[in-house]
Amino acid sequence: MGVFVLLPLLLPLSALPIARLAERHLHPRVATRLLSALAAVLALCSTVCLGLLVVVGTVQLPGHPLPDAWADALAEEEGPPTAPYEEAAGKGAVVALLAVAASWSTAARRHRRVRRRAEHALAGVPDGELAVLTDEAAYAYALPGARNRPARGRSGGRIVVSTAMLASLDAGERAALVAHERAHLAGHHHRYLLAVRFAARANPLLRPLRSAVAYTTERWADEEAARVTGERRVVARAIGKAALVSRGTPTPTLAGFAAPGPVPRRVAALLGPEPSAVSWPPVFTAVGLAAWAAAAGTLGSALSSANATVTLFLVLKAAGPL
Repeated sequence: MGVFVLLPLLLPLSALPIARLAERHLHPRVATRLLSALAAVLALCSTVCLGLLVVVGTVQLPGHPLPDAWADALAEEEGPPTAPYEEAAGKGAVVALLAVAASWSTAARRHRRVRRRAEHALAGVPDGELAVLTDEAAYAYALPGARNRPARGRSGGRIVVSTAMLASLDAGERAALVAHERAHLAGHHHRYLLAVRFAARANPLLRPLRSAVAYTTERWADEEAARVTGERRVVARAIGKAALVSRGTPTPTLAGFAAPGPVPRRVAALLGPEPSAVSWPPVFTAVGLAAWAAAAGTLGSALSSANATVTLFLVLKAAGPL
């Protein structure tokens, strides 16, 4: 397997330039989908890489999970000179893989806990897309998959807003708020956010992509709200006012109207022209070169992990029946 098994751990570096450039130069819908796909594939490849390192690096250790025939064949294939290095790499991969599993488990439990808290807060609130909670704290967020029957032409989920938030906005700004949260539900933004959150926990090099997607999903919802209301300035004003009165949502892992930011960048973007909806940036631009570099790095990561997986499979298959 050689160096191919190690490349997926480092190739996420190729996606770092596009993380910031996509925020500025791509339509937020395109940026969200592109960055989420890159993060998911790179995280999967790096996790597969850790698993392969565990297999290769522990075959010569007592208590390894492989049959002796497989272990002997794999050790013979790799050769004695590389055994000490692979043993150290295998031990490190075991620790890293356990850390990834624990981190994913923690994130999943936290997400379920937050959803339960949010759904509990809606107990007794009449069914409907908009759920208004009597609360002196100002907040608004989209709760996907809530237990209510979606109206015709609308996706499932509920828009939760406090009375304090509604009191701080005028009629046009309230319409912008509802359109923004409805865009979160219709675009299934929670899926992108979860994907990049788990990807960043699989490989810390992907954290910039997580932060970028957290921003681009908000910008995507901003642009949808501006398209629906036809008032970019009203949406910008609503975001600014909501940010001033909001103290954060009581459910921090769900998308909120006034966060994440930075809010001034979102307001400035809305006060400017509507972003171009091109599906892929021109090649000979900074963002275009960064996008192709990230795509090449992702493809290289996928090919490297596939090559290492196939090589290991063939070695183990030659040692005995699977």
